[in-house]
Amino acid sequence: MKWQEHISTDPKVMLGKPVIKGTRITVELVVELLGQGQTIEALLVSYPHITHDGVMACLQYAAYVLRNETVYEAA
Repeated sequence: MKWQEHISTDPKVMLGKPVIKGTRITVELVVELLGQGQTIEALLVSYPHITHDGVMACLQYAAYVLRNETVYEAA
């Protein structure tokens, strides 16, 4: 699965933040909830209009962003 198939950005939706396609559920929200200990199953119950693939795409997107992040040494 490619995250690009499930994640989109549009300036008219959530101010351009990446979201699960066809929703207003941001990648940020999904990663935050998982980081707080919520399970994927609980997310799917709370947000029935998203899919398991959509949640996994959020994690893949987050990894992509972090992998491509530029880190600068402190002065």
